[in-house]
Amino acid sequence: MKTRKIPLRKDIISGEMLKKQDLVRVVKNKEGEVFLDPSGKQNGRGAYVALDRNAAKKAKEDRVFEKAFSQAIDPAFYDELYDYVDHQQARQELFANEQS
Repeated sequence: MKTRKIPLRKDIISGEMLKKQDLVRVVKNKEGEVFLDPSGKQNGRGAYVALDRNAAKKAKEDRVFEKAFSQAIDPAFYDELYDYVDHQQARQELFANEQS
């Protein structure tokens, strides 16, 4: 059986190439709106951050998306990012425990 290629994307925080499923996409559309894109299919310029609480904190501290998208971003966005990453990481930990 042929092995499938695993899509990789670069984490904007660490610079590591990670599996796309281990990242969350943040998009800036033509109207200049910046938002989370869990589906990974929204139109616009995307940047990826790992589904890791520490990475989300570092994104807020360093304001990485302001630099990546060259515009000011509402601090509430970073809180939304942290909440999403926290939830996803908790789900991964829960399902990993169930399978063990």
